[in-house]
Amino acid sequence: MSAAERAEAAALAAVGARFRLHGRCTETGLDCVGLAALAMAAGGHERAVPTGYRLRGGDPEAVRRAVGAGLVPCDGAAPGDLLLLQAGPGQLHLAVRTGRGIVHADAGLGRVVERPGAAPWPLLGAWRLEG
Repeated sequence: MSAAERAEAAALAAVGARFRLHGRCTETGLDCVGLAALAMAAGGHERAVPTGYRLRGGDPEAVRRAVGAGLVPCDGAAPGDLLLLQAGPGQLHLAVRTGRGIVHADAGLGRVVERPGAAPWPLLGAWRLEG
C-alpha cells in the first residue's frame, strides 16, 4: 500500500469521530489539524502538530509553509492528498482527498465526515505524500 493510500485509509477510518478543537485522536475527538496529522502519520510523515491556535484566523502563507514542509506540492486531485482550504473569512481548514470526495473534521456537524465530490471551499494549497 502506498503512502497516499495509507493516508486516505486513515482519514476514512476516522469518519464518525467527534469534533474536538485541538483533538488529536479518534477516541477523544479530532479537529482538522488532528485529522491531517493522523492521515499524514499513517502515510509515514510524522511531525510535531501545532497547538494553541483558534478556530478562526491564521496566516495562510505561514500555514502553507508549515503544512507543506517535506511534502510534494500538487493539484490536490489524488486520494490521500492533503488540502488547505479557505472555509470562510479568516477560516483555514485542512482536509484529506479521498476517491469519493474529502474527509474533514466538521465543527458544525460535530464529527469527522466524508463529503462527496469536490471541496466546496477555495483551495489554498495541496500536498502529496511520496512512497
